[in-house]
Amino acid sequence: MLKYPQWLHFAVMVSMLVIISHADNLGANNLINFLKSSRVELGGWINAGATFNPSQTDGYNGPVIFADQANRFQLNQFNVFMRRSVVSTGDAWDFGGRVDFMFGTDAIFTQAFGVPTFDVNTGEPRSRSNWDLDLCCASTRTYGIALPQTYLEAYAPLGKGLNVKIGHFYTPTGFETVPAPDNFFYTRAYTLNIGEPFTHTGLLANYHFNENWLIMGGAITGSAMGGWDGGWDKELGNWGGIAGFTWTSDNHATTLHLSGTYSETSTRSSEPWGFYNIVLQHKITPKTLLVLHHVYGHAGGVLLNNQKYTNVIKDAEWYSFITHLYYDLTDSLSIGIRGEWFRDADGFRNPSPFRVAAATNIVNGRVVSYAGDISSVTVAPADYYAVTIGMNWKVAKALKLKSELLRKLKIRPNIRYDRVDAYKTAAYRPFAGNKDQILFSLDFLLPF
Repeated sequence: MLKYPQWLHFAVMVSMLVIISHADNLGANNLINFLKSSRVELGGWINAGATFNPSQTDGYNGPVIFADQANRFQLNQFNVFMRRSVVSTGDAWDFGGRVDFMFGTDAIFTQAFGVPTFDVNTGEPRSRSNWDLDLCCASTRTYGIALPQTYLEAYAPLGKGLNVKIGHFYTPTGFETVPAPDNFFYTRAYTLNIGEPFTHTGLLANYHFNENWLIMGGAITGSAMGGWDGGWDKELGNWGGIAGFTWTSDNHATTLHLSGTYSETSTRSSEPWGFYNIVLQHKITPKTLLVLHHVYGHAGGVLLNNQKYTNVIKDAEWYSFITHLYYDLTDSLSIGIRGEWFRDADGFRNPSPFRVAAATNIVNGRVVSYAGDISSVTVAPADYYAVTIGMNWKVAKALKLKSELLRKLKIRPNIRYDRVDAYKTAAYRPFAGNKDQILFSLDFLLPF
């Protein structure tokens, strides 16, 4: 059944077992004590919800992804993990790692799809990576499996302390991310969806100069999209770089993060592919957080076929500005608002419906998508605007429930408005034939 290299998972599991086997007094007859004494943690979360779209009778919420299903329930993420966190202080070496398994409708957006069905520069068919694509469930149109993280980590007591991670891991760039517990809203911004990478394969190092400054850098591979979302069995000759820094104020109220990636697009193309992002976070008050986020991306010499360009090779760019504002009304209820402008200047990054495009493959010489009719996918140079408001409600705390199972449960109602304006081309209507749409979402998030 498994169609990816099993040696990596095996190597990580064996390495972690070797690491924990050296702990003292493991209590081998008691699994819980064994894990605790070894600092091995098993955990995960469940995230599921539904989105009402009054302008849709069936199908997708246009280019909106993650909560992309219109008028139906979806199990977004059933994610389980095993990890041994690294102690990143002191004078002793430490070793650990992490393995994640995800099942749900978000899996397709989390898989290592960095080798696309068609070469982005020439349009020629490509053999896609086998790390975690097509493991199961294609017949369901929506559900799948992703293996978003499998890595080893080490802490070296050099200078102020150096952390090194090697394997497949979530990108350290940006503000929003794939794992549901790390986001305030059910839906994600276009910037995460199409403006940034989700994962990398390679090596990443972090070094703290002092309490204010952290720098990171590394090498990424396995991708035919400039080091984004790379796997383990294709494009390993295409290496690129990732780098950045984070500055934190003395009172920890403000952080400034700058990071980006740069690489040749693939082993077949020396055209550049890169992006940078800037994230400023400031605690206006202990209960109020402001976030400003900007992204710019560039891909050289890509082949464009959209509403404006037909078989045109040119450089493509995209950029965005996002504002987040969050406020804790009580210790069990928070409110938030997010506003975004995203420009897909050349119609390269944002096909609609995104899931249908992402599920595209070549079967017996034919271009097909198990998620829907590939001919229904549209794309155009356009400006996307989105405003989202929502709440996070900690149910157990608010209702004073004693249940250990429910103590981390969050309910997240969201209202989102999207609008698109075509950019230097004819009118574009990706929202079920409309230029805009409004979404009413309700989801729950339960870590365990």
